[in-house]
Amino acid sequence: MKNLENQKKAPLTAAEIQKEVESHKKTAGHLESAAKHHIEAAKHQEEGNHEKAAKSIITAHGHTNLAVEKQKENLKSHALKD
Repeated sequence: MKNLENQKKAPLTAAEIQKEVESHKKTAGHLESAAKHHIEAAKHQEEGNHEKAAKSIITAHGHTNLAVEKQKENLKSHALKD
């Protein structure tokens, strides 16, 4: 069995690097949106508007799930290239 650590990896192309950068930015964007909606949920909860709080929490949860899925793609991409 060959030692994979000694094999040289081809450098990433500019297009591949840009694709990874955009993927990281999308992940971060979803996390920022999730945080924003959690803050909104807290505000609505403080104001006693539980229905609006619930809607904000559901939206935050959706963005969190999207971020996790994107992060899994990022990890796979890095694992395959390293």
